[in-house]
Amino acid sequence: MRPLKDVLAQRTVRGDLWKVEREGVRCFACGHRCFIPEGFDGICKVRSNVKGELRVPWGYVAGLQVDPVEKKPFFHVSPGTKALSFGMLGCDFHCSYCQNWFTSQSLRDPGAMARPESADPEEIVTLAEQHGAGLLTSTYNEPLITSEWAVAIFKSAKNRHLKTSYVSNGNATPEVLDYIRPYVDCYKIDLKSFNDKHYRELGGVLSNVLESIRSVYAMGFWLEIVTLVIPGFNDNLDELKRMTEFLASVSPNIPWHATAFHKDYKMTDRDATSVEVLLKAAEIGKAQGLKYIYLGNLPGRVGKWENTYCANCEGELVTRRGFQVLSNRISHSKCPDCGTYIPGHW
Repeated sequence: MRPLKDVLAQRTVRGDLWKVEREGVRCFACGHRCFIPEGFDGICKVRSNVKGELRVPWGYVAGLQVDPVEKKPFFHVSPGTKALSFGMLGCDFHCSYCQNWFTSQSLRDPGAMARPESADPEEIVTLAEQHGAGLLTSTYNEPLITSEWAVAIFKSAKNRHLKTSYVSNGNATPEVLDYIRPYVDCYKIDLKSFNDKHYRELGGVLSNVLESIRSVYAMGFWLEIVTLVIPGFNDNLDELKRMTEFLASVSPNIPWHATAFHKDYKMTDRDATSVEVLLKAAEIGKAQGLKYIYLGNLPGRVGKWENTYCANCEGELVTRRGFQVLSNRISHSKCPDCGTYIPGHW
């Protein structure tokens, strides 16, 4: 079997998000802003300087699946509908608990066995239509580092009146957000911690992600935030308070998903997140002013925190259990009881 690096080298095109600098190129796809000398790769290992030109991933998928939109998770985007999820290989982070490590870490970890399968943008959009998926999502690996490929797919999707989304770590740049904005409707960002030391352990910088959150919201993407609450890593009550206080300062209308950790990949040294910790996180977020808080990965065990309520009259609007929508009373983006606007794509 040919080495994965050699296989991927045959599936590239000239990128859009870069410029020439002395003795190399500068990539703008993610917050690392890698300077890449000729013959080398960026931190993501999939964007490469080949003879003075930035080559980027193209023409394949390493994951392709139809999911409930709630699994992304988007709770304020067409509840109860389907999303076609696609992904490539590589990542600009190296999270030790990654649940998609078999694709994201495939070029770092020989234990990751994901391989590319040839694909065409029009074929992917056609598959979405055939399966009744109204949303296409770039996920499984970090979508920012494969933005040229996602934009090609999303251009076709927009021509067919489908919604589009990124499921991302949020390590963006102004250049990449400008590049994808015409083609991406919804953006989910993982806010993994509010501690820069911990972010650096994962391969990122906290300030980059916070600036991305501000920018994504200001640019008009529909934004939802997810925090995987990990015992001993980011479940400190003061950290959760500062995190939710920051989110509320951007907008109290941003949905925040606090989800339960379970042992995965290389992080097997701690227990799963308890219901009690998640409930405390929800109360902290509510105290900081967040209007839409959801607790995930423990279906049926977190009471009201799986549902959407009107922030004005507190009427129950969308009832859920896990990824299943049991009822949806939102009409024309409004609460049917008091007429309050409910932000999202309904």
